[in-house]
Amino acid sequence: MADDLAETVNVRYMVDDVDTAVEFYTRHLGFTLRTSAAPAFADVLRGRLRLLLSGPTSSAGRPMPDGTRPSPGGWNRIHVVVSDIAAEVERLRAAGLTFRNDIVSGPGGQQILLEDPSGNVVELFEPAR
Repeated sequence: MADDLAETVNVRYMVDDVDTAVEFYTRHLGFTLRTSAAPAFADVLRGRLRLLLSGPTSSAGRPMPDGTRPSPGGWNRIHVVVSDIAAEVERLRAAGLTFRNDIVSGPGGQQILLEDPSGNVVELFEPAR
């Protein structure tokens, strides 16, 4: 697996609760659990994306020298391509999930911003046809 990880895109998200985050990504977005050391850490995979889910007790959650604690949220995001954005939004809203906005259209396609349980953003994107 070490060689496989060299070809994998790795993104770290700080989360409030590792088990809740794993449930969100595996249940709603098609990720699979790779490893778990909850409550501190887990990582999930979708294709070549490895999402590292780091809780407050993980080494990534340690305070910075000035005392600032890493926290979830913000505007950086992973980008998940979908084939039918309207159907995905309907499915995820029916599951009670939260979006930051409505679907917007641009020259490259349509997008919407989904929040995970900790407030991290996942962009769902349907390319223009």
